[in-house]
Amino acid sequence: MQECVITVLMLNFIWMNKMQDKPKSGATRDGYGDALVEIGKDERVVVLDADLSESTRSKKFKEKYPERFINVGVAEQNLMGISAGLAATGKIPFASTFAMFAMRGYEQIRNSICYSELNVKICGSHGGLATGEDGATHQCLEDFSLMRTIPNMVVLSPADVVEAKKCVHAAYEHKGPVYIRTTRAKTPILFDENYKFQIGKGVIIREGKDITLIATGPMVSECIKAAEILAADKKKVSARVVNISTIKPIDEKLILKCAKETKAIISCEDHFIVGGLGSAVAEVLAENKCPTTFERIAVKSFGESGKPEELYEKYGLSAKHIVKAAKKLIKS
Repeated sequence: MQECVITVLMLNFIWMNKMQDKPKSGATRDGYGDALVEIGKDERVVVLDADLSESTRSKKFKEKYPERFINVGVAEQNLMGISAGLAATGKIPFASTFAMFAMRGYEQIRNSICYSELNVKICGSHGGLATGEDGATHQCLEDFSLMRTIPNMVVLSPADVVEAKKCVHAAYEHKGPVYIRTTRAKTPILFDENYKFQIGKGVIIREGKDITLIATGPMVSECIKAAEILAADKKKVSARVVNISTIKPIDEKLILKCAKETKAIISCEDHFIVGGLGSAVAEVLAENKCPTTFERIAVKSFGESGKPEELYEKYGLSAKHIVKAAKKLIKS
């Protein structure tokens, strides 16, 4: 009997230690690197990088499958052109670089990849103000707008490291061009390995009846914080939080459902206010003649060097700013 009690106590001790060791946050770029190794079992997968494999985390694939890793150097237009050529021969190329530098190859993305509907996957790392100390020149805030404009392109923006892995697997299975934005800064882990990700489908993270906060990427976590603050407020504002990790094709059905079931909608993104998630949501509401009180929280100017949380506060993206906007909309 005593031995059984000791065994149970030991098992409980081991389980509690494992729970404590379980990471509470992670960078989506790490999810990208881990997933590349997983899909690398398919010999058609080739990973390319523009001399940034340490930062994009494509180095994980390089270490496992060096014979299928290509460093094109600081030549992003070549990165896209070579990827297009590989896809034309039946390979599944993943082109990795900073989101800001991927824009250098925009013409090749448009004409060589998307126009030809080639099976190329592009990962733009270090997206948004969350890039932090690298400053305005490296904080890509226009990638959603540029990428979703091009026909045939799918645009993904995972909310956490787990969803990032799921996005890579979904991109690998999808036939056609895909753009995935990842971030350097660590964000809270929201999902577990059982989470089912599907291109084109949003997810309700938290239910609410008064207002809907529609977010993407790191802003999902900020919206969860905002919803908790609103719930604890004297007026008990009930905020629904929706994760839209597919910017294109966007989940119109879910957006319209939220517009009908709650009194207002706020879109939240670490991106310029023009052309991103907020614009996509506005298009859905307007085209479906679904009038609702609506506001966009996004970046309205170039950023600067600083810690991500400081930049979110200064540029109006933090939970505090979301709460303020929500209270204003509920009053109106």
